[in-house]
Amino acid sequence: MMRFASGRFFVQTRDMSEVSSVPEKSEPLPPLAFAPGHAAAGHLAGPYNETELVAFATALRERLTAGPPTLGLLFLAGPFHQQAAEVLELVRLHARVPLLAGCSSHALVANGREIEGEAGLALALYHLPGAELHGFHFHARDIEDGDSPGHWVRQSGVTPEHVHGWLVFADPFHMRSDQWLRGWNAAYGPRPILGGLATGSDGEHASQLYLNGDVFDEGGVAVAVGGAVGLAGLVAQGCEPVGETWTITRAEGNVIHEIGRRPAYEVLQETFANLPEAVRARAQGNIFVGLAVNEYREDFHRGDFLIRNLIGGDARSGALAVAAFPRAGQTLQFQLRDATAASTDLAEHLTQTRADLAGREIYGGCLCVCNGRGSHLFGQPDHDAGLVARALGPLEFAGFFCNGELGPVGSGNFIHGYSAMLALFMRA
Repeated sequence: MMRFASGRFFVQTRDMSEVSSVPEKSEPLPPLAFAPGHAAAGHLAGPYNETELVAFATALRERLTAGPPTLGLLFLAGPFHQQAAEVLELVRLHARVPLLAGCSSHALVANGREIEGEAGLALALYHLPGAELHGFHFHARDIEDGDSPGHWVRQSGVTPEHVHGWLVFADPFHMRSDQWLRGWNAAYGPRPILGGLATGSDGEHASQLYLNGDVFDEGGVAVAVGGAVGLAGLVAQGCEPVGETWTITRAEGNVIHEIGRRPAYEVLQETFANLPEAVRARAQGNIFVGLAVNEYREDFHRGDFLIRNLIGGDARSGALAVAAFPRAGQTLQFQLRDATAASTDLAEHLTQTRADLAGREIYGGCLCVCNGRGSHLFGQPDHDAGLVARALGPLEFAGFFCNGELGPVGSGNFIHGYSAMLALFMRA
């Protein structure tokens, strides 16, 4: 019987140290082409007041100078959960939104702000010219047949050739999210699936999902994005690679027995011991496992690995247990996750996004961040939202704090933890 120690390598903690901002660059970042007046986002603080909500929704709609709303994303926190149905109807009526989707949370995002301690709502409206959008709700029971060919296409009514990507908000408490995503990837991969798993009020194991005027307490809400509008995204998993890359040479289930034909535990110990002293201090209790998603690369860099928890290790047998199912032949690199690594990781992903999307016309965005981030991790408010606002410029976006983030790494879509996911609507 294998026993797992909870020593210094295996208990993930959250570093409250001072974090960095966007790194200075020797050359100007590539410009992004934002389409003015195509998105408007804002936050309305609680308590719930119908008059204030009507004025807020109307004012937000009037900021869409490019045209009427095509899509609205709505996220509710605190006592607003109790008024969800009324809020949906008022927003649909006064913002004049033909398709409204979203979910509940305990903390919200609106442009450069993260609202962690106030009840209220975050709303974003988008004018997406030429977009073909389709929203639908699926039940937890629907995933039972999710692996059968054509199941999700029949359920959604959307064929793969008619969608560029999906925005999804799902309930994590009554559904096997990993099983759902496996079937969805089979149906629509490699198209991006972006979004997050909903939360409720602090301490509650319940959530709400919103689609037009309906409130659901299980399953998921999905919006297909097609036509003349595309969907791009980034997932910053909050880690930096440490040590060298290795090949897994023996694995069984979620247990890695050998790395480079040596006991896996021994390789981890050696990696930790060889780190510079300052990095070793940061890595204490913050080591994770990175599993390569593409074995055909000659060199591996940040973003090439799917990050998963290191559950434990047994010095006697030399085995490591991880929150994944690694395979023999897969490339592995240990990862350091703390506030500094998370800040640098997001900044570098934003820089790469500017390079990848330079010259593309962008309409607006949606930011989903893990419950484990925010001021609890960084020791300061507005870290992720502020970094996005500073790095990308006049982007209007809303979002929420998640129980898990949805987004691509390589050509596959995964559920992540401790991550920040940014979805961008742009001209296809």
